[in-house]
Amino acid sequence: MNRHYVESKGLHLNYSIIANMIAEGSSILDLGCGDGTLLKMLKTKKIHARGIDINQDNIVKCLEKGLSVIQGDIDEGLKEYPDKSYDYAILNQTLQSTENPNFVIQEMLRVGKKVVVSFPNFAYWKIRFDLLFRGKMPSSRILPFEWYNTPNIHLLTIKDFYDFAKLNNFKIEKKICMTRAKVRKNIFHKLFENFFTEEVIFVISK
Repeated sequence: MNRHYVESKGLHLNYSIIANMIAEGSSILDLGCGDGTLLKMLKTKKIHARGIDINQDNIVKCLEKGLSVIQGDIDEGLKEYPDKSYDYAILNQTLQSTENPNFVIQEMLRVGKKVVVSFPNFAYWKIRFDLLFRGKMPSSRILPFEWYNTPNIHLLTIKDFYDFAKLNNFKIEKKICMTRAKVRKNIFHKLFENFFTEEVIFVISK
């Protein structure tokens, strides 16, 4: 599995939100860590952080930043890590590109005391508009690929994730909805979150 991320204002806000969730001194495992942008931010908070990525170029970029990373495929599991060996396991903008998202989430819940997962919400109104009125697979700021070259093979919505949590008996501790690179908190947005949310961050646990 390869890590694809978009260099954008939205994802920089995403990094800040996730970094602010993690208490100083915590231990984290960042799965699909990309070029290490989030790891670098966490390192400034004296957090013990390690990354995993399958892309060799990303590994080199992380090492150049002085980060602790290993090359690996998270779809093959985390068998080298003991149960609850990290305070947090993080999967940022990568769930939709995993081969077996159920297995990946279960492994994260085994290894991490808490799990942070973020993904683009495929029920966002602009995506619905593309499908309904243009009759084409949608492309957006955080889903910038065409149907023939996209790494995103398991697209999901906020409601899908709620159903997934119920089916697999894990707890949703926190949810942050974002649209146009801003956190949305107003009542109207909360009532129709699956329609107006472009990207969502969940904190989950067993």
